Amino acid sequence: MSFFKRLKEAISAKTEEVTAKFREGLAKTRDTFVGKVEDLFSRRKKIDEEFYEELEEILIGADVGVNTVMKLIDDLRAEVRKRKIEDPAELRPVLSEKLVELLRGSEESRGLRMADSGLTVILFVGVNGVGKTTTIGKMAHRLKSEGKRVMLAAGDTFRAGAIEQLEVWGQRVGVDVIKQQSGADPAAVIYDALQAAKQRGADVLLCDTAGRLQNKVNLMEELNKIYRVIRREVPDGPHETLLVLDATTGQNALQQAKLFGDKSGVTGLVLTKLDGTAKGGIVVAIRQELQLPVKFVGLGEKMDDLEEFDSEQFVHALFADAINREEEQSKA
Repeated sequence: MSFFKRLKEAISAKTEEVTAKFREGLAKTRDTFVGKVEDLFSRRKKIDEEFYEELEEILIGADVGVNTVMKLIDDLRAEVRKRKIEDPAELRPVLSEKLVELLRGSEESRGLRMADSGLTVILFVGVNGVGKTTTIGKMAHRLKSEGKRVMLAAGDTFRAGAIEQLEVWGQRVGVDVIKQQSGADPAAVIYDALQAAKQRGADVLLCDTAGRLQNKVNLMEELNKIYRVIRREVPDGPHETLLVLDATTGQNALQQAKLFGDKSGVTGLVLTKLDGTAKGGIVVAIRQELQLPVKFVGLGEKMDDLEEFDSEQFVHALFADAINREEEQSKA
C-alpha cells in the first residue's frame, strides 16, 4: 500500500471537521511551498544535483530550516539509491513520509499532561505580541467544552491592557479571572489564583505570564519565582509550561524558542497564526531543532480554532491535492 493511501486511511479515522480546519489553515503554505514542489517534480525529468539543489531552495524558502533541510535531502538521496527511484514524481510520497517522521513526537507528548487528581496548572510563556492571551482564552474554551472547571490567572501585570484582555476572554468563555492591579508582583497574582482555584474546586488553572524580551534576566527570574510559588502550593505543578510562538515570524520564532529554551522549563509549544503564513515549514524546523513537541496550533481566529497538533493531519493538509490525484489515477 502506498504512503499516501496509508495516510488517507489514517486521516479517515479522524474527524472531518478537524481535517477541514487543517486544510483551510494551511492553504497559504500549500499554495506556495507545495505548489513549488509539485512544479519541480513535474518539470524535472530526472533526479540529479540540480533537482536536489532546487528542492533544497524550496524547503529553505518555506522556513523548514537549513539543518533540517540538509538532513531531509540526505534522507531522500538515501531512499532514491535504496529504492532505485528515477522519476521525480515517485519522490512525492517519500518526501511526505519523511516530513511525517520529522514531525512525529512520542505518543505520550500529545495532548496536555493533566494532574492525576486535584488541580492541573498550565503556565503560558512567550514574548509579547505572539497571541499568548488569545491562546489562553481559546484553551479555556476548549477545556470548558470538555466539561472541566477552568480558571485564569492574569500574571502578565506589566503589559498595558494585558489584564483587561484576559478579562474579556474570561467573560467570553464564562470562566473566572484572578487579577491584581497593573504592575503587581506576578508571583503574588499566581499565588492568589492557586488559592482561589483550590477553594472553588477548579480542575484547571491557566496562567498568563509577562513576555518582555528586552529584559531576559528579569523575565527568567520572574518565571523562576512563579515556579517556586506553584510548586509550594501544587507539588507536581506546573503540569505543562507551553511556549507560545507566532508562526508568521518564521525563523524569528525559532530564535525566541531557543531564547526561552530549557531555562524556563518549557514542555511543549503552541504555534499561533499558522493560517496567516505561507511558511508553515517552520513547524518542521522548530520540532527538529528544539526536540520539543508542538502540542497545539492556531488555525484561524474563531474561538474553537486552536487544534491539537497532528503530524499526519499536517502533512495530509499540505499534500491533499497530490493524494486526491493519486486516488483518481488509481481508479482510472
